[in-house]
Amino acid sequence: MRAAAIDEFGGPEVLKLHTLQVPLPAAGEVLIRIDTAGVGSWDADIRGGWSPGGTIKFPYVLGYEGSGIVASLGSREHRFKIGDHVYAYSWNNPKGGFYAEYVAVPSEKVALIPKKLDLVHAGAMPISGLTALQGIDDALQLKRDEHILIHGASGGVGTIAIQFARLRHARVFASASGQDGVKLALRLGAHAAVDGKEEDIAEAARRFA
Repeated sequence: MRAAAIDEFGGPEVLKLHTLQVPLPAAGEVLIRIDTAGVGSWDADIRGGWSPGGTIKFPYVLGYEGSGIVASLGSREHRFKIGDHVYAYSWNNPKGGFYAEYVAVPSEKVALIPKKLDLVHAGAMPISGLTALQGIDDALQLKRDEHILIHGASGGVGTIAIQFARLRHARVFASASGQDGVKLALRLGAHAAVDGKEEDIAEAARRFA
């Protein structure tokens, strides 16, 4: 398979096309034929030498999130079937990342794509979505009728956080970027929103509360 991988740490020039073996899914893993790979700032950090943990072996295939179609299943995997449209994430995967034609991922890091979401948009969502979910549920344990201020509400994490907060019946105040960002935050369900670059966020939040 073709894959974008590095043989050493460095700048953009170290990322090159390689021809590698298609990874085999072990028990409990899913082999995904990649449609879209998400790109994040962490990709450049890791390419430059930062490690998310574990040992990095070259050639190292970058990419930590993406979407695609289930190509095969490891033994004891029954949640998915071949042909399913899925998105997934995986940090420091010893079998390679998502900058490739195929990736093998533990099934607990894979989910079916909702019918209203296409493969292209789904490929960029897993890490942003998990970050938003961890903030809403793990860190804040947000409850019904509680008030929440979401900064960066028109960004990748913020747009998803608004929707998670509304699903938990919280009152959402959003700080977005520009009037287009304010409109987006309101359309996604924020009860109120301000342009964080032009307005006094603290004063507006006090009025909202």
